[in-house]
This record gives sequence, C-alpha cells and structure tokens, in this order.
Amino acid sequence: MPALALSPVDDLAVDGARGRGEHGATPDARVQTVDTVQALQARIDSLQRTRLDTRLLPTHEALADLLPAGGLQEGAVYTLSPSSALTMALLAGPSAAGAWCGVVGMPEFGIEAAEAMGIDLDRLVLVPHPGDQWLTVTAAIADALSVIVVRPGRAASDGAIAKLAGRVRERGSTLLVAGAWPQAEAMISITGSRWSGLGDGHGYLSEREVTITVSSRRSPRPRSGRLLLPDGELGIRRLDRADAAAHGDATQRAHDRWSTPARRAG
Repeated sequence: MPALALSPVDDLAVDGARGRGEHGATPDARVQTVDTVQALQARIDSLQRTRLDTRLLPTHEALADLLPAGGLQEGAVYTLSPSSALTMALLAGPSAAGAWCGVVGMPEFGIEAAEAMGIDLDRLVLVPHPGDQWLTVTAAIADALSVIVVRPGRAASDGAIAKLAGRVRERGSTLLVAGAWPQAEAMISITGSRWSGLGDGHGYLSEREVTITVSSRRSPRPRSGRLLLPDGELGIRRLDRADAAAHGDATQRAHDRWSTPARRAG
C-alpha cells in the first residue's frame, strides 16, 4: 500500500495548545482535527477499493451490486444454491470477458442454456462425473482455469479442504461451491422462485422470476435482488436496480482489465 501523506497534525496541536484553556482544545482545533481524520479515512477507503477492484472478476451487471466489493474476487471461495441457472448467471460475466471456466460434478448443466446466457463454450471445461475424485479434479483444474464451480461428492477432510482453498488463493482462481464450505467469502442463494408463461391449461414456461440473496462476512445485512433467470430470451435481467449504480465503476474496470489481450491469452 502506498505511503499516506498526513496533514500537519503537529502544527495543529501547537496552535490548539496556544489557545487552549482549562477546558481543553479550542473549537477551531477540534474541527480541524475532525476534518483531518475524515480526510485520512476517505483516503484509506479509496485505496482499499482500488486494491479490491484489481482482484475482481468481470461479473454480470445484474448480479454485481449484490456481491461483496461489487463482484467475484479472485482467490476467494463462495457457496451457492445448487442451481444450474444460478451457476450459469455467475459464470456469464467472466466467460464473456474471456475467462476460462470449469464445472465439476453437475451433469445436469446444459450447454445450450449456458450458451444462451452468454457463456463461451470454447472456454468451458465440464467434468460431469468426477465421483470420489471431485477434490483432486478441482485442485488440478484450478491451476489452469479462472472460475471453477463444483458440487462436492463424498465429504472431504478439513485438511484437504484447507489445502484446496489455499491452492485457489495462490493461483488467483475463484471457486464456487454448490454446497457447504467453511470460511466462504459469501453465500449466494435463491430464496424465492416463480415461473410464468402458462395460460389456462396451455402454453409454455417462458420466464422465471427469482430472488437472489447474498450473505457476506463483510456486511451485517444480506443483500437481495429480483431477477428474471431466465427471461423470455433465455437471458438474465434485473428487475430492481436499487443499489446497482454503486458498483458500476468497479465492474467496468474489471471488464476492461480482463478484456486486454495479455489477460485473455493467459
């Protein structure tokens, strides 16, 4: 982190002491001290946001504002509801920006639906039936892929889980676990679902409205948003945009960084 240039607090203290009576610092000195502290806090917050932005994966705009820091972080582990549609929605942004993605232990994952949601099939690795080797397979592809989704099979030891998490962190990959996982960055869940499209005994299911809720260690309150997943064109569309603008810059920077030829070639 760059060195922080502080305001001349020493001069402030001297000036305050000259006008200080028995009740302590003068009002002007106290106001200047508060201003100095607030300016310093703003500088720290700005540096922290910049540091987080550099580690964000490109994330679909319909989901970015729900996630901690405005997107999926490289090297982090997230848990999610075991839903193919949610999995595809989370992969759509990174894949469209050129990231290689992998899906382990989800034989129901449909490539036609994935392509309709914007996932690049040329950069997608599927391991539908890893069996008891799901942990070994996931660790192996973490060396080469940017985002891996895994549905765990047989329970693994705490040591094996910690080793995989360390490998993901070291390689800068992002792991999405359809199930329980200790020390996850956040839990991404579908907490409501309603299909539409059927008429009075006829027609086809065309749209699915879902509520996605994200619970994070970073925030005391869960964040929720309503989406069409899929919409009438098998895409992803947000229905409420209350907080979306707050993370727009971070999301765009992540897209720009991943769109460079050097990153895509990696």
